[in-house]
Amino acid sequence: MNTPQLSLKDYELLKQHDTPTVCNVIELFDIRPRNAGFMDDRIKACFPEMGPMVGYASTATFRSAAPASGEAYGNLEKQVVSFEEYSLPAVVVFQDLDEPVAAATFGEMMCTTYKRFGAAGLITSGAGRDLDQVRAIGFPAFTSSTICAHGYCHMPAVQVPVEVGGIAINPGELLHGDCNGVTTIPHEIASEVASLCGPYMDAEAILLDYLKGYNLTPQGLAAAQNECKAAIDKLGQQVVPR
Repeated sequence: MNTPQLSLKDYELLKQHDTPTVCNVIELFDIRPRNAGFMDDRIKACFPEMGPMVGYASTATFRSAAPASGEAYGNLEKQVVSFEEYSLPAVVVFQDLDEPVAAATFGEMMCTTYKRFGAAGLITSGAGRDLDQVRAIGFPAFTSSTICAHGYCHMPAVQVPVEVGGIAINPGELLHGDCNGVTTIPHEIASEVASLCGPYMDAEAILLDYLKGYNLTPQGLAAAQNECKAAIDKLGQQVVPR
């Protein structure tokens, strides 16, 4: 798979910033509509206290409503092999094909396996379980719900296009998620997004610092807002049009 790869430096920069800031910076490039590219409110962080999760999508489909031939986790080996396609950590992304969701996509055993093979986290349109145990190993997970049993769990396909949280996710998609949700980052601007997150936060700090001060006035607020906007607009002028 020919997925463009981030440098380790850019990867570490992205891990330092929250997902809303990443979304704000992506908007500077006007590369997609402002209401596209991020998962909707069906996908929530199981462990909001954990820091940002960044990685390349290793995708799979999932079913658990009825028995299936073959091993329950027969494609698990194919999943962990797919991690080797990326120079940086993978994020496991499942589309649960059952409607309604019948049982949990993951538990302690799967998440421990994924973490030991270098994955940065997991996202499923279905449910999770063993949340205390998964929290204990420090593995970020994002789900639509929680269900105590795994049903007839099996993975029909791995490394295929999936739909999770209202958006299409292809294998190798760059993902960023935290307590606020999950967004994709277009490969062609990923390095620039990483480098601009810090300056964007500096621009926002102009207004926030004013609001933390004393003797606030409507006129002072307007001046701080204008200065903040000007700093953000200046960042926007630095990006290469796409």
